[in-house]
Amino acid sequence: MKNLDVFLIFLAIRIASVFLVQTYFVPDEYWQSLEVAHNLVYKYGYLTWEWSKGIRSYIPPLIIAFLYKILNLVGLDTAEVLIFSPRILQAVISSFSDLHFYKWSGTKKWAVFCLATSWFWFYTASRTLINTLECSLTTIALSLFPWPGKNIEDNSKFIWVAAFLFVIRPTCAIVWIPLCICHLLINKEDSFSVIIQRYVPIGLSVLCVSITIDSLAYGRFLITPYEFLKFNLFQDIGAFYGVQPWHWYLSTGFPAILGIQFLPFFMACLVVLKNRSNHPNELVILGTMVFTLAVYSVLPHKEFRFILPLLPLVFYVSSRFLSSWSRKASTAGVWVVAAVIFFGNAMPAWYLGMVHQRGTLDVMKPLREIAQKDPNNTHFLFLMPCHSTPLYSHLHVNVTTRFLTCLPNFNNVEGYIDEADHFYFSPIKWLRQYYPPNGVLPSHIIIFDNLEPFVKDILTRYKLLHQFFHTDVPLSSRIGKNVLVFEKVL
Repeated sequence: MKNLDVFLIFLAIRIASVFLVQTYFVPDEYWQSLEVAHNLVYKYGYLTWEWSKGIRSYIPPLIIAFLYKILNLVGLDTAEVLIFSPRILQAVISSFSDLHFYKWSGTKKWAVFCLATSWFWFYTASRTLINTLECSLTTIALSLFPWPGKNIEDNSKFIWVAAFLFVIRPTCAIVWIPLCICHLLINKEDSFSVIIQRYVPIGLSVLCVSITIDSLAYGRFLITPYEFLKFNLFQDIGAFYGVQPWHWYLSTGFPAILGIQFLPFFMACLVVLKNRSNHPNELVILGTMVFTLAVYSVLPHKEFRFILPLLPLVFYVSSRFLSSWSRKASTAGVWVVAAVIFFGNAMPAWYLGMVHQRGTLDVMKPLREIAQKDPNNTHFLFLMPCHSTPLYSHLHVNVTTRFLTCLPNFNNVEGYIDEADHFYFSPIKWLRQYYPPNGVLPSHIIIFDNLEPFVKDILTRYKLLHQFFHTDVPLSSRIGKNVLVFEKVL
């Protein structure tokens, strides 16, 4: 297949995911990208604590803000366009990285098939997550890496991409430390010279640009990679948002994101380990994956999306194995395996992309319509776990909103609990404190249905306006099966 044909295939799949993936995944998809960009362009909204502490680089949201500004200048910045255009942009970037994977792997149809059918990449490839951008750029950098036997010129392009990755997502260093060590070992030049003449100048150049952009955006001198590492590694703020056992990535996270494709990957690993001398590049890739999973396993806070950049490494190994196997297998056998992989990925892609956790996105359209009708008298109160929904990036109306916050314990206060915990400990007490009986009540209250019995006192002055299905399987006792919107009775 020609490169253009391959790109168009991937582009069609990624653009389709923009509209087919209609569910909520994690807060960062909105609160670390769209909300920040919307605030930059339209000068209103809420920024999470990460932006007051300076641990996030402004470069990714500035890209979206630039897109928003263009749409604003040409008068196309409707709420729907602002919601979908950043996802379309990310879909294009993901398609470009898919093409790079295709050229890097050299396995033709199986490379396309593995990427195109991956349920987790379909689920995340068009989301405005920093992890999605990280995965795309990692794939591009891997394709530029001077792998032995690949006839790829060692021109330092991958170092530029890796350096840019580091300033926007410092944890990418976990993946690139073993790869850079490998580069120094296989390079014909003296390792010290390569570090001094290539790594250091490129790293410093990218870091200086990053410091300049972030310092201007924050209004003070700031090295965001340092602040990120300080809060997330040295102070372990991430543990505040949940911890998992050390084996979680091995027992749950890694197998889950691969799904049915874990089987060909496992078989490929056995072949590589059995014939190590014939698969030097695959050995480096497996070593990189082992190192990455080991380091992430030590960190207490774990999430599926953190290991998203491992997908191109997995599919490189498994697609080459499938390509070699299919040359010996019968045509019927190849079609059976392809069908099993396809349908094994289709089910989780459909359920998690279109069914599970969609209510907190579906609710935003009617809320936007309410806000547009009477913005001066609209006050939304979200009684949900913090950041359960997007906010102004989806409302696109400057109305009064209130939601439960979950700020970490920055000052190490003994017995500290955040606002969300305080509310769920005693919902009525919290409501009477902030909305006393004779005070001004919000015009609308948005809750999960399982909270309704606990706030029924205040709801006597409201009527149910909307109900949206959210999930069949709530992942927390604070999450219900439906999202309810109540409107105050005048």
